[in-house]
Amino acid sequence: MNQVLASMAGNVWKVLVKVGDQVEGGQDVAILESMKMEIPIAADFGGAVKEVKVNEGDFVNEGDVIVELE
Repeated sequence: MNQVLASMAGNVWKVLVKVGDQVEGGQDVAILESMKMEIPIAADFGGAVKEVKVNEGDFVNEGDVIVELE
């Protein structure tokens, strides 16, 4: 199973995918907000979204799982 991880701590501003979506490597799956900046989180690889681990408004730390792909 492949995981997309948060690259930094921040609030989940927007989740861009849902379970069952197909994503490609480099595609943004979520946007974090930190220090009034929007930081896109992209998948490093393609696959189907198995699980979205966060909700909009959640706080995440660097390294937390955002999305699981299969």
